[in-house]
Amino acid sequence: MQHIDNGRNGKFFILNEAGQRIAEISYVWRGDKTIDANHTWVDDSLRGQGTARQLLDVLVNFAREKHLKIIPSCSYVAVMFKRDQSLGDLAA
Repeated sequence: MQHIDNGRNGKFFILNEAGQRIAEISYVWRGDKTIDANHTWVDDSLRGQGTARQLLDVLVNFAREKHLKIIPSCSYVAVMFKRDQSLGDLAA
């Protein structure tokens, strides 16, 4: 899993063997302690394999390590926040 963050926004992503991005979850910083999870994308070749959840779990670990809250504006992240009560402590 790769991660980039320029202080305004960031993303976690997966590359295939050819170096092409095949899945990502992105966020935008909203102040010092809040990120807005605004987009999740998984290539069709990975659908149904839990890849989106893996990306979300990495974002969740990042947020917990840095004591951040998450605004779930991405539809996938919003659904997961409603379904999984263990994420409740992160909701902004």
